[in-house]
Amino acid sequence: MTSGSGKKRNTTNTLIMEAKKTDTELVVIGGSAGSLQVILEMLKKLKTELHFPIVLVVHRKASSTNILQTLLQQFVAMEVIEIDDKTEIENNKVYIVPADYHLLFENKSMMSLDFSEKMNYSRPSIDVTFNSAAEVYGKNLVGILLSGANADGVEGLGCIKKNKGKVWIQEPDTAEVDYMPRHAVEGVAYDLIITPENLADYINQL
Repeated sequence: MTSGSGKKRNTTNTLIMEAKKTDTELVVIGGSAGSLQVILEMLKKLKTELHFPIVLVVHRKASSTNILQTLLQQFVAMEVIEIDDKTEIENNKVYIVPADYHLLFENKSMMSLDFSEKMNYSRPSIDVTFNSAAEVYGKNLVGILLSGANADGVEGLGCIKKNKGKVWIQEPDTAEVDYMPRHAVEGVAYDLIITPENLADYINQL
């Protein structure tokens, strides 16, 4: 792994230039404790139409209901869908991984759920979804890691980077729980550091 000292933060102009070179086909966002408010702020500011889907992998209790879907739908014009096994993936929709299941991408049009053992004490595991998305989408993937209390997602970001995708990490100082993003910043070669205030702006530019 590379250290954080040699990395630099991209400017908006650089990001736009890179986005023009590679068409984004999927944005996948992982978060745990403290990430929900960041996601809500993002949804409020998203454009009404995007040419790619957004998938949210958020750590939740196994007993969680689909109330999260109802909550998020209040903040965004795009349809919010809680994923079932063999859900078809479509552009301009927001997908939520259900509690107590891992999410895998079979290909660019189909998602499946998995009930295998927990990873990093978590199911859904951000690493599992990041790794699967990286293998399917390669350079056309943007992976984003937000606030959280464990290291889930850090290994997955490394896999995204290895497969030429874009890696964005929340600025640790802006995270309610900074362990997850701080561990990522220190251990993964990233493309962009985001804040709750500018995350939607960067997604809208893709």
